Amino acid sequence: MIVISACLCGVNCKYNGENNLNKEALALLEEGKAVVVCPEQMGGLNTPRVPHEIFEGDGADVLDGKARVINSQGGDSTEKFVKGAYEALKIAKTVEAKAAILKAKSPSCGCGKIYDGSFTGKKIKGNGITAELFMRNRIKVYTEDDIGEEF
Repeated sequence: MIVISACLCGVNCKYNGENNLNKEALALLEEGKAVVVCPEQMGGLNTPRVPHEIFEGDGADVLDGKARVINSQGGDSTEKFVKGAYEALKIAKTVEAKAAILKAKSPSCGCGKIYDGSFTGKKIKGNGITAELFMRNRIKVYTEDDIGEEF
């Protein structure tokens, strides 16, 4: 079983209330090969919500208590992002997922690159919180850019 970011399967859970529909991801769900998660909603954030980025680090730093997740208005949502990551991990473990396809660049789901915390569109090397937690639990993480190559 594969875990997929819900927004990639057309669920309107993106920060702006929209989705990031990816037809290949949706096909995996429709074929019964995947379950969907939205760590941000599962952590208690509303949809829509103001944009969030990891400030002074990446998901590994957040999990290690060295960085925070802030929103564009300066509010701190670290606790909700971490809670959502652990809720997503529970689902992944329940379905015995070995892989996840998560939304690129997201502070929750990004893998390899995320936004830098300045809300200027600049990206840095790093992972989102859920992506990092999945990797620490031996779940291989991909983004929607990898679907054609790996699935």
